[in-house]
Amino acid sequence: MAQTILIVDDDPVQRRLLEAAISRSGMTVITAPGGGPALDLVNGPRGDQIALILLDLIMPDIDGIEVLSKVRVSHPDLPVIVLTAKGGIDSAVEAMRAGANDFLVKPASPERITVSIRNQLKIGTLSGEVTRLKKKSDNRLSFEDLIAKSDEMKQVARLGVRAAQSTIPILIEGESGVGKELVARAIQGSSDRAGRPFVTVNCGAIPENLIESILFGHEKGSFTGASERHLGKFQEADGGTLFLDEIGELRLDMQVKLLRALQEGEVDPVGAKRPVKVDVRIISATNRDLAELTREGRFREDLFYRLNVFPIFVPPLRERRDDIPALARHFITRFAVEEHKPVAGLTPEAADLMERYSWPGNVRQLENTIFRAVVLCDGSLLDVCDFPQIASAMGVEARPRRAATVADAQALQAATFAPALPSAPYTMNVVDAAGHMRKMDDMESEIIRTAIARYDGHMSEVARRLGIGRSTLYRKLKEFGLEEPGQGEPTDEERKVG
Repeated sequence: MAQTILIVDDDPVQRRLLEAAISRSGMTVITAPGGGPALDLVNGPRGDQIALILLDLIMPDIDGIEVLSKVRVSHPDLPVIVLTAKGGIDSAVEAMRAGANDFLVKPASPERITVSIRNQLKIGTLSGEVTRLKKKSDNRLSFEDLIAKSDEMKQVARLGVRAAQSTIPILIEGESGVGKELVARAIQGSSDRAGRPFVTVNCGAIPENLIESILFGHEKGSFTGASERHLGKFQEADGGTLFLDEIGELRLDMQVKLLRALQEGEVDPVGAKRPVKVDVRIISATNRDLAELTREGRFREDLFYRLNVFPIFVPPLRERRDDIPALARHFITRFAVEEHKPVAGLTPEAADLMERYSWPGNVRQLENTIFRAVVLCDGSLLDVCDFPQIASAMGVEARPRRAATVADAQALQAATFAPALPSAPYTMNVVDAAGHMRKMDDMESEIIRTAIARYDGHMSEVARRLGIGRSTLYRKLKEFGLEEPGQGEPTDEERKVG
């Protein structure tokens, strides 16, 4: 779960040297022998795991400038560091104009490369966090800004986008800490009310004697202590959205007044002579079963049906484990920058612990756990020993920290980007039984057969490792008679990937 760096260089020696240097700093490294395979990786299904590209300029298939221009179209915020032996001013200017974040001349020291990578990752993290916070403060946060990799959260986003197109009342259900308020903010930011007021009210935290005043407002002198006029949350949210959190905690008498405000589109401030019209979009949320509360007589049935027009259920984190790695990466990079710590990710053991834990406190618990671990961590990777409470709950021994090794990064790379490889070595003969050189077609056919077996038939990985496109791979399979019955030609989608 460390940050993944993509090295793009046609020189295998340079790739190995760079991979060794960067892996020692605790980052995961993947490599590409040219511009074509690099674009396949970046635009592939796991391209969002790539945090930075280290790019050579001079390559035989697609040069670095062209790769850079294409990456800037599909991934405008992905940091790219150009590393080349062609170190003239013109080359540097051309690379920076094309969108490079930094320019290094070969041979560059491992320390210089690592510093540049960390600086760009920090800048990217800070820039993304500033953008997100600005959008949140401007009430323009959208579902694209949420970390939602799992199918369950993608379904939440689909429902939220549809609900945002109207003013239909929405009830967001889910356990405490799953991110209900963020979903509500994303609905607001995806609607025509984006940029308008988003007012949050925690119905369970309002003092009982102030509920009416806080929600509906009051006039000056309407009761003891009312020294000035107060608008109330409904009027503050006029033209925007009112988010009623923990709606199940609202008193029954206040439920009656809330129902009238929703039905009539007007509120009665305490001490006012006439009602005040308001244009408010209502989004409510609860971690309790409102239907059960209604049957028990603790929540008004008419208000329940008024609020529960478009229900959206946000599943707990234990039911959307695909979100855990992305959330953990986000929190690690954010807190590492805030706390000025060189923490790059998790060891494989710690990553496994994170994904197996049930997280009863959901995303809020994960965030606070990562925060504590980053603050106390003295290494470049968070290990099991940095999560003593989680390890204890899982019955895992929290051994003392060990230094991150190149093997750790390579193991994580293999687990993330490639299927498991057979350990037995393979040697290909280049001469036949008579001692003569074999034909190129025969050797190429053998290489492709071996690659298919080695990578368990994963054609994307076979094509990437052989340095060819998937369309080319399928064509060669047909030429050499290696096509299985019914395999046929690649689909249009496969051709785009290849």
